Formats: sequence, C-alpha cells, structure tokens
Amino acid sequence: MTRMIRLHMIDQLLSSRAHVTLSEFLDALEVSQATFKRDLEFLRDQLNAPIVYDRDINAYRFERRGVTGPKYELPGLWLDSSEAYALLTATKLLENIEPGLLGPQIAPLKSRLKALLSAENIDPEAISKRVRLIQNQRRLSSTKHFQKVARATLDGLRLVITHLNRNTGERTEREISPQRLTHYRENWYVEAWCHTREAIRSFGFDAIESVTVTPHESMVVPDADLDAVLGTGYGIFNGAATQWATLRFSPARAQWVSKQVWHEQQRSAWLPDGSYQIELPYNDDRELINDILSYGADVVVLGPMPLRLRILDELCRTAKEYE
Repeated sequence: MTRMIRLHMIDQLLSSRAHVTLSEFLDALEVSQATFKRDLEFLRDQLNAPIVYDRDINAYRFERRGVTGPKYELPGLWLDSSEAYALLTATKLLENIEPGLLGPQIAPLKSRLKALLSAENIDPEAISKRVRLIQNQRRLSSTKHFQKVARATLDGLRLVITHLNRNTGERTEREISPQRLTHYRENWYVEAWCHTREAIRSFGFDAIESVTVTPHESMVVPDADLDAVLGTGYGIFNGAATQWATLRFSPARAQWVSKQVWHEQQRSAWLPDGSYQIELPYNDDRELINDILSYGADVVVLGPMPLRLRILDELCRTAKEYE
C-alpha cells in the first residue's frame, strides 16, 4: 500500500467517524505505529490537516472549530512516487517551453508533488539538474497575451487583436473567434475564425501586439473545417493542400530523414541506390522551401517544376552573396 493510499484512508476514517483510536488506525492501515506516526506528521505539516489527539477519549479526530492557516485538502490524484516524479518532470518541460506561462496555475500542484516525493526520500530538485530542454530560435512572445488568449479560447469569447504582418510591416485590427491553441516549432499560435477577413486564420503570438477580450461569444468552427484549412498542407501557413512535392535525399542523409515525419500524409520509399524519397502535400511553399534549403546538396526537388525553380532561384541568389 503506497503512502498516498494510506493518507486517503486516514482522511476517510476521520471524516466518517467522530473519532478513531490508534488501534483502529493500525488495523485498517496494516502498518506499524511508527509508520502511522510519520503519515500523521506528514498530513499535519505538509497538507495542513487539522488532526488532533483527544486525551479525554484516547483517540484522534478532526478539529472542526477555530482552525487557522492554509486550507486542508488532499491531492485529488492518487500517485505513487514514479507517477509523481513523471508529472513533476512534465511540469518542468512545460515551464521550459514557455517560462512563466503557467507558473501561477501549476505552483500549488508542484508544491504537493515535491512534498510527496520528499516523503518517499526522493529528491525532487534532481529534475532541474537532470532534465534539459534545449530550444533554438524560439520566438519571444508575451505571456500576458497568452493568458488572455487562452482564457478567451476556453471561455468561448471573441477577441480584438492588433496583428503585425512581418512581411509588409502592416498592422491591422482583427476581431477573431479563437478556436484552438497550437505550439509548433517552439512558437505559439491561435487558430481562429477571423471576422475581419471572414475566413479561418492562424496568428502567431509573436505577431500579436495587443489583445482585448470582448463580451461577445465566439463563433464555433467545426474541427473538421479547421483541419481542412490548417491541417492538410505542409507547415503552419494557411491553405488546404493543392500540390505534392517530391524530394529525394542522398544516401548520406537517408538514415536520418527516414526517421522523421514531415507530414502525416507523406508517402515515402527507399530507392535502389540507398537514397530516400518523400512525397508530401503543400499549399504555401515558404516553410517547405526553408526546410529543403537546410539540407543543402543532400536533397533534390524532383517536382513540381515551380517548386524546383523556386529552390534553384534561392540557391542562385545565395551563391551571388558569396561571389
């Protein structure tokens, strides 16, 4: 029986009876008196349980009157040490994805998890020393904006945002009905119905300069419609897939690329010379071009021809910079 189960049993016994004797506790928990004393001390010191020993009746009970200090409440999850450690690790990773993003919300949970681990003689601080999440080229976005947008998304309320088009430098005010939040390649996006453009759009948080929550209810867009626009083509840019790109990777890179998923609908095959070929759908080629160029001479675009010519043009422009 884990400690968490024992703590809940102690709580249930005291909640269901006016008082509980030591022998009744030991019989129900099937532990030694020393173990019970440690559990009782943990409940009092770590979880603020108002448990008192009544000498007049030689039993334990909850003190119902005049209780001061933090509210007593058992954790809602029954976790063993391995589960608590895994959950605490997950919160560490979440903090690294966006520092301060959910700090106030998960702080109470972290405190309880650390208390549970400490009770099992496990050092919770080892997570900070042993777990690393390395993020390259992460865009800086406003935590304040995230909190507003996330709350409005969950509450089903419309937003008015000021959006910066980084290509043109144009700023526009948009009224949107937020539908989903997406974390993609180290960046956050809100998928929404844009009432200004009367279309489904995706907005990067780093391009949102101001946010106002309105009292108006959001228009609900079916997930299937969102996926049809935002989930079929390659990358984060809008638009349903209209073309298929065919890429051939050299044998030197094939082993690495074969372990990657570029798109959920991709088609791939090994070629006789050891090279690796991928076919994937796309609409907007901007992100796809960037990814292709990152492989240099180890990838060749076989089609379609417009994409092949775009890659050739980019390579020629790059070569000119080095002449």
